[in-house]
Amino acid sequence: MTATESAHLLAGKTALVSGVANRWSIATAIARAYRAHGASLVLTYEGERTKPEVDKLAQELGQSVVAQCDVSADQSIADLHGLLSESGMRLNALVHSIAFARKEELSGKYLATSRAGFALALDVSAYSLVALCRELAPLFSDAASVVALTYLGSVRAVPNYNIMGVAKAALESSVRYLAADLGQMGGVRVNAISAGPIKTASARAVGGFTSILSDVAAKSPLRRNAVADDVANAAVFLASDLSCAITGHVLYVDAGYNIMGIT
Repeated sequence: MTATESAHLLAGKTALVSGVANRWSIATAIARAYRAHGASLVLTYEGERTKPEVDKLAQELGQSVVAQCDVSADQSIADLHGLLSESGMRLNALVHSIAFARKEELSGKYLATSRAGFALALDVSAYSLVALCRELAPLFSDAASVVALTYLGSVRAVPNYNIMGVAKAALESSVRYLAADLGQMGGVRVNAISAGPIKTASARAVGGFTSILSDVAAKSPLRRNAVADDVANAAVFLASDLSCAITGHVLYVDAGYNIMGIT
């Protein structure tokens, strides 16, 4: 192996990256980093609204397959499995970068969360990881890596994050249970990255997001906010063989903000 090849931590691997919505999304940064480290990609999109952006990224990166997948529909996930299976594809990595809650429930009091809004947020943001892993597990290679994206609002009450914090808590718990299940299936690993607040379209839906950004930058040990490329670098590590004994873990990539007490 040459020095250049050794720098490509994901050479010869195939990664499915979900949640690529636009060029600012964390999933897009991860897809770029995976490709830079030699991985072939499968990029999924939910519906026709996001398909042009995903197609554009796939063309730019090369060696990328684009497939539709609505994670709220079991048949859509099954169709994705069928498409990949027919091509004989094996997955070395799966990135879950999917979350949704109604905008009106991302401001004000958590107490006001509706029953329907609660069910929707938990289904799309947390259960979808379970559904994807169950359906795609037969396609996982030995020692495959699953990476989910979460946020500090899962363990702390962050103003306006509300139902999304509860959904992320469920997601992190699912990571641990899935790690226990999938570890017995060829050593598949399941981890999460808790990213600091990052300027994405979905993050801006949270009320007071700008003040959260400034607060983290002022109080984190590194005196800055994490950016999407920081998260992408961590995702490369978790998908690579360098993290072969790490599973069921939540890795914080937030400039150290999570360690701080009263400031």
